Amino acid sequence: MAKDNNSKYSKKYSEEGFFDKLVGYAKSAGSEVVETALKLYYAMENPKTPAWAKTTIIGALGYFISPIDAIPDMIPVVGYTDDLSVLAAAASTVAMYINDDVKKKAKAKMKDWFG
Repeated sequence: MAKDNNSKYSKKYSEEGFFDKLVGYAKSAGSEVVETALKLYYAMENPKTPAWAKTTIIGALGYFISPIDAIPDMIPVVGYTDDLSVLAAAASTVAMYINDDVKKKAKAKMKDWFG
């Protein structure tokens, strides 16, 4: 994600907006999108994650919760492919901060939501 787009979508991020989107669209977004978003969220919450990584994460999560993106989320099947691409690119960029603790938290939340 280009730096100017990162800044643009960072402004759209809020914790409340993030969880509203996840809870409201979890089933239509799919488990891969939701789990990747959760891993990024929990990595961002870690105080050991540096500011540059948090900025990358916030930009990606802002893109995810934004109603205006490359492929509208309401389009069946393909609506979340752009979101997954952005989330996956961010996860790859900050992979060193998606540690076992972050993965456990994401899996636990997935289990809470999906059983």
